Amino acid sequence: MGRNKAQSPANIMIFSAQQFEFAFPRPAMVMGIVNVTPDSFSDGGQFLDSAAAAAHGVEMVAQGAEIIDVGGESTRPGAAPVSEGEELRRVRPVIQRLAAQVKVPISIDTQKPAVARAALQAGASVVNDIAAGRSDDEMWRVVAEANAGYVCLHMQGTPTTMQLNPVYGDVVREVRDFFVERLERLKRAGVDVVQVVLDPGIGFGKTLEHNLQLLAGLGRFTKLERPVLLGVSRKSFIGKLLGVEVPARLPAALACACLAVEAGAQMIRAHDVAETAQAVRMAEAVLARRK
Repeated sequence: MGRNKAQSPANIMIFSAQQFEFAFPRPAMVMGIVNVTPDSFSDGGQFLDSAAAAAHGVEMVAQGAEIIDVGGESTRPGAAPVSEGEELRRVRPVIQRLAAQVKVPISIDTQKPAVARAALQAGASVVNDIAAGRSDDEMWRVVAEANAGYVCLHMQGTPTTMQLNPVYGDVVREVRDFFVERLERLKRAGVDVVQVVLDPGIGFGKTLEHNLQLLAGLGRFTKLERPVLLGVSRKSFIGKLLGVEVPARLPAALACACLAVEAGAQMIRAHDVAETAQAVRMAEAVLARRK
């Protein structure tokens, strides 16, 4: 089990993932994305070779990534699921290569408990779970047993269905209530609060308006005293709002990242690590000088 929150000094928030421990407040962490998939919306097929994928992860660490997130199943809207065996075939060699080359946490982006367990055994130390809305606790038992970090993401529906007709009364309140309920269920499953990161799930069962409301309301989630992770990199809501295709969405993503840091978010998930790290460091330098 990780350290109990009560043992941490006042105003210090701990994130623990196996041998890794981070104490906030500190500079926001950039999570670099390595998609080992043929069909991800922006970089599908680029890193199917495990050596190329691992090299990309190593490069991201050199650019400032403090976590590398490896995924073997596309979670883009409408994506079809892949088998457990195929997902493992894609991600396990990448994680093994990365674990031998970098000294930062490796995250496995999966909704399958068996894949998470194998990835943790291969060298990952964080589970990034888009299916945190699950009804059973098998994934959480895997996380608890491994003392791994856990990203709890809010999604309405599944990747196949999530964008068909997402409906909320008050999206910020409903996502916050979801986090409160999940933190309690995770605790009952044996996951210490210091292991948990909260991700409001931009683009996961949300309309353009829902996404904008969540971005405007990020400060509500920081009050839950857990690190908040924001993932907007290259996402379709940027294209819908601004009329730009995937390769041209970086400036808007950087704007979101800086606003998120101002609101108190501690982690930014990004494809473009060097640019994101630079933007976030500049925003933090200015914010530190506000009176």
